Amino acid sequence: MPEQRKTHEEILNRLNRRVRTFYQCNSVLFQAKSEQELLQSICEILVAGGELRLAWIGYCEDDAEKTVRPVAQAGYGLDYLARVKVSWGESETGQGPAGIAVRTGKACCVDDIRTDPRFSTWRVAALERAYASCVAVPLIAYGTSQGAVDLRGTLNLYSAECNAFDENTIEYYTGMAASVTYAVTALRSHLAEDLTYGVTTLRTSDERKRAQEELRRSEAYLAEAQRLSHTGSFGWNVSNGEIYWSKETFRIFECDRANKPTVELVLQRTHPEDRALVQQTIDRAAQERKDLDFEHRLLMPDGSVKHLQVVAHVLSDESGSIEFVGGQLAASIAHEVNQPLAAIVTNANACLRWLADEYSNIEEGREAARRIVRDGKRAGDVIARIRALVRKTDTEKAQLDINHTIQEVVLLTQSEAVRNRVTLRMELAGDVPPVLGDRIQLQQVILNLVMNGIEAMDTVTDQPGEMLIRSCQHESDHLLVAVQDSGTGIDPQNLERIFDTFYTTKPQGMGMGLAICRSIVEAHGGRLWATANEDRGATFRFTLPAVSDAVTTDADAAIMPDHGTKTG
Repeated sequence: MPEQRKTHEEILNRLNRRVRTFYQCNSVLFQAKSEQELLQSICEILVAGGELRLAWIGYCEDDAEKTVRPVAQAGYGLDYLARVKVSWGESETGQGPAGIAVRTGKACCVDDIRTDPRFSTWRVAALERAYASCVAVPLIAYGTSQGAVDLRGTLNLYSAECNAFDENTIEYYTGMAASVTYAVTALRSHLAEDLTYGVTTLRTSDERKRAQEELRRSEAYLAEAQRLSHTGSFGWNVSNGEIYWSKETFRIFECDRANKPTVELVLQRTHPEDRALVQQTIDRAAQERKDLDFEHRLLMPDGSVKHLQVVAHVLSDESGSIEFVGGQLAASIAHEVNQPLAAIVTNANACLRWLADEYSNIEEGREAARRIVRDGKRAGDVIARIRALVRKTDTEKAQLDINHTIQEVVLLTQSEAVRNRVTLRMELAGDVPPVLGDRIQLQQVILNLVMNGIEAMDTVTDQPGEMLIRSCQHESDHLLVAVQDSGTGIDPQNLERIFDTFYTTKPQGMGMGLAICRSIVEAHGGRLWATANEDRGATFRFTLPAVSDAVTTDADAAIMPDHGTKTG
């Protein structure tokens, strides 16, 4: 379990860093007054995020050597760029990730600089500065004239760890590069003033629209990951007292986003028995400039108690100011993990007592050991589900039982339902045929529908919330899953619009969840739709083809598109 917890904390920390980095880059993209300021700020923010050792942006020259000229850089070993030559041509200096990225238009990754033959030209200089892996992402924008290129360059990122750039990470930086490209082209189009102040002219520009969509899509995926895993992120600048909370952190603390986060607000929500501990921990961390890792309870206005695990890393700049960046794992997940862990401890103690007894009962001890194994697997399964949902893993299609998938989601959301006074019921038909699909993605669909239903019932106070999840045979070659709630319902005019990207009826919604769900279901050969209930609430239904009719060829590519090329 310590190793599993460490793995979970690493995922949590990486997610928090990227959320923080995203918001900082988002601000720069729409506030930068010059192209150089934009590029330099992006490099500095990416390095400050803690995952990179070096970040630099290069522009392609049209000289005889087709040089890639560094125009912005940040991180460790900046003299590296003065020592090496990089080209986007076919010469030896153009066979590295930057040259390949420019020529192919796709990200190119080197997993291990020590062994990858394509990096041999720069290997010695890179290893001297402890660069272990790198990725180059193209920055290419075409002008209005046919074939004309307004921008040709690369965003180049180096890590001190081998294999640091998996597909999920490459996708993240590819989206970031696309946003930088659109912002640069907007600045070059003499729309800097409009970009800064957001006036009508820029709103109608294709570059800004695409940049905004790319940014909102990245934000939506990060927000969705936090919502599904009940993980909130935060930042605390000790020097000026400024505190940043993600949307999910506001949800965990049950505070309106109009409220400004403060240490006082945190202590106000903290359980009275834990306030002294939290205050001492915060004070000590600020004085000693050490990372945070502790647990405490929140006492909510309705009297309920949440258990919170807080993990944060301290960052400092040249001026000596420090900032904590971290995350908080809420009770709904912690409870699911702690419950089997508590059972493990109980059974282990019982086993020790039986074995230590003069008349030890071997069979009793053996049975206790079996329960320890069972509960340990339960805890591991919970963590595995969290990891799979937070990380965007590769598609793995296999024959699966949709009823078992539904039961896994119900187990994961039971605590959230109880906290919101919602009764979850299942009516699962025993004759439901198996399907061929990606278990994690189908879990995400069901989980999103269940969480949406719980949220829809949150404002209903005149009766307890009820949710019914059903499965059954649909026609002769499909199965059907229905998620029915007793919430506020959906306007009949919006029953189709709710699946549009960025359309939302929630005050703080991103409008991505249902759009993602529909794309997943359709990629599996099914259909997702919504209907209004006769009395109150709504029902979401989706169908999937039975395994005999499931499409297996090219389906994976439809669900998880390629985002780059790996070498090495």
